[in-house]
This record gives sequence, structure tokens and C-alpha cells, in this order.
Amino acid sequence: YQPKADLVTGKICGFEALLRWQHPDKGMVLPGDFIPMLEETGLIVQAGEWVFHTACVQIKAWQKAALKVPPISVNLSARQFEQKNLKGVVRRILRDTRVDPSLIEFEITESLLMNDPAGAARTLHDLKESGVRLSMDDFGTGYSSLGYLKRFPIDTLKIDRTFVRDITTDADDATLTRAIINLAQNLRLKVIAEGVETEDQLAFLRANGCDEMQGYLFAKPAGAEECERMLREGRKLKFPRAVRKEKSGAQSRRAHA
Repeated sequence: YQPKADLVTGKICGFEALLRWQHPDKGMVLPGDFIPMLEETGLIVQAGEWVFHTACVQIKAWQKAALKVPPISVNLSARQFEQKNLKGVVRRILRDTRVDPSLIEFEITESLLMNDPAGAARTLHDLKESGVRLSMDDFGTGYSSLGYLKRFPIDTLKIDRTFVRDITTDADDATLTRAIINLAQNLRLKVIAEGVETEDQLAFLRANGCDEMQGYLFAKPAGAEECERMLREGRKLKFPRAVRKEKSGAQSRRAHA
């Protein structure tokens, strides 16, 4: 699980569930080395359900430990998203684990949604009826249609790390990132930046009104026990001193909204 941090309070505001394979001989295997095979064989559907179920069980375990648990994001693969019974699977797991649906956020890639926008909109509305939250991952990297974007019941736009990486050195990436943030705000969507690794990137995102961040600057992906310790200790993101002293106009507007 990789923590996300609120860019106003610095507090942990969520986690993303990430899949890793602890191989008996090769050790830790990263998803890029085995997810394509799961996709190709169709096993990604069973693996995806297992990830979702495990995340729900973890939420209940943390709640049983008297912790205030933020939402957990779970990635949906193309194969899962195309399942005819996806809505039923989601509702069954939520019912069996007795997890509040608002504590689950499904991340769907932009390119996946644009393959069949009309069909994707129907599936998203079906999921939304279950009470879960929805996030568009890797926003800006595909061939999105802003006309379709308003039809998707999305709660969050996630700025891809390819833009975040160079926002302080590349004027085009900075402009695109500001545009995504402004678009999200105008559509009343939350916006989160991934892959944040430097204080300069953090300062830029805060100054331009980004809501949340995720990246090594705050925390690397960690096991459930370490994440529980973060929650119990109230771990917070440290802001650069110059940014902490002054709020951007965008942040001030959010604070008084």
C-alpha cells in the first residue's frame, strides 16, 4: 500500500493497493514483470478480485484496531472492466466484507475508458451505484475527449508521473499540469499528482491548488503493518518552509469553500 497525502493538511488521506509478487527464488518481482502475463492468460480477473477482496479485509482489520481508515484505491484492469458481472462481483465482495463502499476507490486508466466511451460510461455508472469512488488514472496521456469526460461519473483525476517529473524544468509539462488542475477544479473533481519525488515538485503542486500527492517524497509502498504504524502515529507530509508560510490563491479558495 502506498500512502497519499493531503496537500493542505499533510495528513494521510488514502492508500493505493499495489500488487507485488514475492517469488521463492527471485525475491520481489515488480508488476511490470508479471502483470502482462496475467493479462494475456486472463488470470488478471481472479488476481484483481483477490486484490479488491484483500484491500477490503485490510480496511476491516485496521478499523478493528481502532484506526480511522482513509479510502483505499484499487486498480481495475481492462479485462476486469469488461466483465459482464463486474457490478455483481463488486457488490458481493462489499457485502461479504461489510466494508463501507465510500472507502473504496477504483482507478481506471484513461485509455481504457476511451476505447468504448459509451460502454465505459454505463459500466462506471453501474459501479457508482455501488457507492464506490472512481478515479481516472494517467490523465492526459491518452486521447481523451473532454466531451465524454463530463459523462463519466468520475470523482478524481490523477496526474500522470510523466508530467510531474519535469514540472519544475519543462514549461510545457508545467502548463499541462496547471491545465489539468484547473480542469478538475472547474468540474468539481479532486486532483492528485503521482510520482512526486522532490520538494520543488511539491511546492509547484501546492502553489497551483493540487489536492493530494503520492510519491517517494512522502512514502514508498509499504506492507500493511508499516502502514498501520503510519496511521497510528499520525504521519504527515512535511512542507517546504517557504510554501508553508503562504497559501496560494487556489488553496485559499478551497479553504473557504
